[in-house]
Amino acid sequence: QVQLVESGGGLVQPGGSLRLSCAASGSIFSIYAMGWYRQAPGKQRELVAAITSGGRINYADSVKGRFSISRDNAKNTVYLQMNSLKPEDTAVYFCYARLASSSPYWGQGTQVTVSS
Repeated sequence: QVQLVESGGGLVQPGGSLRLSCAASGSIFSIYAMGWYRQAPGKQRELVAAITSGGRINYADSVKGRFSISRDNAKNTVYLQMNSLKPEDTAVYFCYARLASSSPYWGQGTQVTVSS
């Protein structure tokens, strides 16, 4: 089993920055990939960024050049640095951890609101 605890959400002005963190515990050696999905009201959940155990990274086209995902293996934590935030980035961000042979585990979600 994997448990995920998210933090770092909040309210920020357009153009501002936030840093999300997601700390994993449990069967962490079974994790294939970690990252974030986000979901805004009335919209489908979408993948924002992911990083695999081998270090491969992908981003949604909408956040490329603005967001950066990284990991600290010693802390079993992944981070999402979000810069140049836009109102359309407003959503609940859910950390996830994917195991090779099972459905993903999810964090509790953290609200990111970008508004002037």
